[in-house]
Amino acid sequence: MNIFIARQPIFTKHKTLYAYELLYRGKKETSLPNDESGNKAAKNVLFSEFLAEGLESISDSRPCFISFTRDLLLQDIPAAFPKSQVIVEVHENVALTPDILAICRKLKDEGYTIALDGFVYDPGMEPFVRIADIVKMDYPTAPNKILRESMDRLSEHKVKLLAKKVHSYDDFAKANRMGFTYFQGYFFCQPEKNRKAEIDSSKVSLVRLLAEINSKTTTRQRVVEIIQGDVTLSYKILKYINSSYFYRLNKIDSVPHAIAYLGDVELRRFVILMLISSVGSDKPSEALRLALVRAKMVELLAKETELNNKADEIFLLGLFSLLSALLDTTMDKIAEQLSLSDQLKDCLVSKSGPYAPYLEVVTSYEKRDEIACLAAVKKIDVTPGTLHQFYMEAIKFTQSVLA
Repeated sequence: MNIFIARQPIFTKHKTLYAYELLYRGKKETSLPNDESGNKAAKNVLFSEFLAEGLESISDSRPCFISFTRDLLLQDIPAAFPKSQVIVEVHENVALTPDILAICRKLKDEGYTIALDGFVYDPGMEPFVRIADIVKMDYPTAPNKILRESMDRLSEHKVKLLAKKVHSYDDFAKANRMGFTYFQGYFFCQPEKNRKAEIDSSKVSLVRLLAEINSKTTTRQRVVEIIQGDVTLSYKILKYINSSYFYRLNKIDSVPHAIAYLGDVELRRFVILMLISSVGSDKPSEALRLALVRAKMVELLAKETELNNKADEIFLLGLFSLLSALLDTTMDKIAEQLSLSDQLKDCLVSKSGPYAPYLEVVTSYEKRDEIACLAAVKKIDVTPGTLHQFYMEAIKFTQSVLA
């Protein structure tokens, strides 16, 4: 895999997006980020991607946690980034020596936010804790006693606590009660209410409309009627068609013109996007954002393979992959109500069938699981070096849709 950059969301206690952590790796590097090759990989990615393209292209102008190795810290690389955009994360494998303390204090004095990763309290860390703004702690993998003791010690300092590896709403609730301020993990991808059998009554009409639009018998006229009968949809389609994603020179200012420009496939896709947005209106916005990234990325992957004629349907695979979390019910129940194709149903319900490797590429890329990602890439016969390009394009698409 040539360049590997992914982002992982970090939430507040109100489940709103606070920042992203940027996970990066350079060419053919699989080693830990504190050794020599890790430094080369990090430096390569930091300069070729973050500084060249700008952090906004991947972070959507959110603050970014970036983990810096010892070598990069001593070279004062963090100072090359705007202090308003970067949170300087000192990796847990970096030895907290006096020279590292000096560079962290310098960055702090210059206005940078300092985060300590993988924290377990030790008296020798006091000088670092005094200048830190955020302390990241493993949750729930750390023993409860050690976690409590560390938190008690940290209560004497003005630091905010970030819980890592929060992968369920139950973990989120417990970490919230313990006093954490920020939460990192994929809990927002899970159903929140113990997997109810039925879809919430307030969302039934939206799901029915989604099923209608997804049906093969849907006519263009029916899609147009739905858009023109909804002021919000009409407004959003004009915002969407005039976004930077389409590179239009002349503004489109009428719904009929927008509908004609998009064409049947893109028009249907747009309505599905907006309906899913409404379905997930009470969920963390990152769930919809991630679904859109997945949708565009699997579509781009499909266009490079023998299933290029199925790219539109594979787009729906990515988009529907988080419906279970958005609707707080089981995927098999959703599949019944949406009348999905056998290929979509097999992948979404049981992670099997010809579409499954496409979703596996994307979900393993999100989590930087390189072994699983490369295995899935091999199954669909796509060049690994294209993944970063597709991921960045998917992010750009998502930003345009949600603008």
